[in-house]
Amino acid sequence: MGKNACGNELAPGVMRRLPCYLNYLKGIPSGSGYISSATVASALGYGDVQVRKDLAQISGRGKPKMGYEIDNLIAALESTLGYTSYKSAVIVGAGKLGMALYGYDGFSEYGLEIVAAFDADEKITRDIIRGTIYPASYFSEYCRKHRIDIGIITVPRSEAQKVCDEMVKCGIRAIWNFSPAILSAPDSVTVRNENMAESIAVLSRSLEEMPAGK
Repeated sequence: MGKNACGNELAPGVMRRLPCYLNYLKGIPSGSGYISSATVASALGYGDVQVRKDLAQISGRGKPKMGYEIDNLIAALESTLGYTSYKSAVIVGAGKLGMALYGYDGFSEYGLEIVAAFDADEKITRDIIRGTIYPASYFSEYCRKHRIDIGIITVPRSEAQKVCDEMVKCGIRAIWNFSPAILSAPDSVTVRNENMAESIAVLSRSLEEMPAGK
């Protein structure tokens, strides 16, 4: 969990909103100067009071009648979110989803580099020319040698907990789980679940509730 300028822990709800603020601000043309919390709130559909409270925790209060200096606010958000420090990650599961994540260049913008992928299928590891798709048997040695920060799981449900346990043993402190499994990990390890089935269910339900013709 991130901390504010005073070193206090930020609430999970605040941490979920900060990336939204950052993405919005980065889309504003450079040299725009200042922006008000009301403008940010209106653009993102949040309450003005909530936005002012959130931004005050990481950047102090804005200037009266001017708001926040955009470049400084972006810097404060990136620092709070940890985007200014480099983190290395590995993927376990070199299937279509794993390789899509592996090939995405945009993670570097957030201080994350996926340095290798691993798979139990020896044919996959043998046929990849890049040389950074390794057999699963090499996973533990690689992670310990390179002091990997984040483990990304894109294996089937039946294999996910086993992979999670191995990541914990290797000293990985944060796990990004794309499998449908509910993982068990020590309190010292952060687990972030990306539940795509849940997201699809929410979208499907919203379509059913939407008036015809919309």
